[in-house]
Amino acid sequence: MSAILRISLPLTLWLVCFSAVYGLHGLICSGGWPGGRPALVAAALVSVGLQGVLFLALRSHRFGAPPGFVRHTSLVLCIAALFATFWSLVPVAVTSTCLPPG
Repeated sequence: MSAILRISLPLTLWLVCFSAVYGLHGLICSGGWPGGRPALVAAALVSVGLQGVLFLALRSHRFGAPPGFVRHTSLVLCIAALFATFWSLVPVAVTSTCLPPG
């Protein structure tokens, strides 16, 4: 894995997950998929899980960078992306007012 990929992957994964969850939220709220709350919650939890797996991968010897600037930067960005994923996706999946209880 290249240094550019190690540094850019955490926030790119957050962007993809953010777009997917909010797109799913829009589809469900527009009436295109009634009763989709469990799918929305699952998508948010999978997104958080993917960020966690990426963090563990970047800490490993196989996928992580050698000690230094790239390793430190990629891990800090991965932690930031993990918090951003949790902060921006879990509340919309759990507390959205347009979704019926389910």
